[in-house]
Amino acid sequence: MKILIIGGNGTIGKKVSKHFAKKHEVTIAGRSSGDVTVDIADRESIAAMFESVGKVDAVVCIAGEAKWASFDSMTEEDFYIGLKSKLMGQVNLVGIGLNYVHAGGSFTLTTGILADHPVDMTTSPAMVNGAIHSFVKAVSLELKNGVRINVVSSGLVEDSVTKYEDYFPGHNPIPMRKVINGYVKSVEGKDTGEIIRMYDNC
Repeated sequence: MKILIIGGNGTIGKKVSKHFAKKHEVTIAGRSSGDVTVDIADRESIAAMFESVGKVDAVVCIAGEAKWASFDSMTEEDFYIGLKSKLMGQVNLVGIGLNYVHAGGSFTLTTGILADHPVDMTTSPAMVNGAIHSFVKAVSLELKNGVRINVVSSGLVEDSVTKYEDYFPGHNPIPMRKVINGYVKSVEGKDTGEIIRMYDNC
């Protein structure tokens, strides 16, 4: 398969890309590095990326940002960071990408444990993650030509413990091997409309 991985040079993306490259043709897209550059908060940038890459069999997005801050300090503009990047960025990847994915292809989006188990300072990312889950379940009912869509939702991955452990007291770090398997299940499996949760219940 020809797989386009947006965010393929990030903490999770790097490991996911390396795994898929063993058996598939992988193209990495990133905001500042990769085979092609893209800003998922910009529709024109997404369109230019797809035009450059051409037809693919699978699109995997492991990118998107949202602001972590206390609710009482958040402005409307702060919420728009996550709404425009992680939420609408991934929605637009699907909307535009439908013209570039082969019949029977797939989209795999990314969220995280905050949709189900939010922690302090995460009102915005938790809200965005939950919205993506609802989007995936709903849009899967409308996709044609056998195109599938799923979302991988991971807990605190072991490679990010040092950076984020203070935000997740008592959470069990998720082995990267388990996280990778979530993406494998989505891309190489047959499910659609699924929220593939890769974390322990907290």
